[in-house]
Amino acid sequence: MAINLASKYSDQIAEVFTRASFIKGKTAETFDLTGVKTLKVYTPITVEEVDYDRDGGLARYGDVTEMQDVVQELTMTQDKAFTLTIDKGNNLDQNLVKNAADMLRLQLNEKSTPAADKYAFRRFVTMAGTIAESAAKPTKADIISKIADASQALDDALVPDDNRYLYLTSEMYKLVCTSDEFAGVDVLARQSIAKGVCGEVFGMHVVRVPKSYLPEDVYFLVAHKDAVLMPYKIADAKVHEDPVGVSGALIEGRHYYDAYVLGAKCGGVYALVAADTVSDAPVVASGKITAGSGAAIRYTLDGSDPRYSDSAKDYIADTALTADEGCQIRAYAVETGKYPSPVATG
Repeated sequence: MAINLASKYSDQIAEVFTRASFIKGKTAETFDLTGVKTLKVYTPITVEEVDYDRDGGLARYGDVTEMQDVVQELTMTQDKAFTLTIDKGNNLDQNLVKNAADMLRLQLNEKSTPAADKYAFRRFVTMAGTIAESAAKPTKADIISKIADASQALDDALVPDDNRYLYLTSEMYKLVCTSDEFAGVDVLARQSIAKGVCGEVFGMHVVRVPKSYLPEDVYFLVAHKDAVLMPYKIADAKVHEDPVGVSGALIEGRHYYDAYVLGAKCGGVYALVAADTVSDAPVVASGKITAGSGAAIRYTLDGSDPRYSDSAKDYIADTALTADEGCQIRAYAVETGKYPSPVATG
């Protein structure tokens, strides 16, 4: 793209509209990946209670077993960078409007922040504990009911009431505001939403996001703060004045980050997506796993959820499997262009 050198330049720059991150500050800060690329998160597996046996000798409390763990591996994958130069001569001919610090801010606001948010939203949807399908696009007649379903799912998963966030596009937000069931929403929430302010619906903080941020086939996403992670190991941006080979400013930036759903708390993430965008669940029977043509299958033999367990493996057709003692084979399938299927057991 050409550098514009006109006879006269305004002393102002027409910036495009930008927004701050919609996700930062709304994710857990429990786990620290500083100094490492991969972090393993251990979730101890508790056991069921039994009746106390007064005549059971040394087994009065039940059979003794060693506490097991489910291990989830978190690996950083997003390592992004950018660089720009501002030639001193060009800048002089443009009334010095391209201040290096301002240009760096524009780059971060217009490119870096939106890219990271969009990546995180897709990851949260893909790894959500519940990916529900809607046979039809929500309407003002049923949007509140569908959001209520999400709230109920989190309730059933014992997710705390606080720090629940409902991410939805302005299109879905409009349906909430004009919903036939709007009268059923909490009074304070109605007042807040009616004023155009992001309020609460069923105790969930409403976060409106641009249509381009959520994947195209996602209607809304609910995420509890403690169920999702978005660690930034490097958020580096700098300006070099007159470095070797450049008469002017050199701008550089690097962002090293990723986004995850914690398996132990995956019940705190719920996504409503369009029909036929979720892979069919595989069938687990007689030590074999079958799925639709072209679907990739991941499985575990220790009873852990293969979506989050580092013991999960890729299934090869016709391989005979035997689950660990006291456990079940668990599997899920993913077809190209679709979200993971529900987990099947057998």
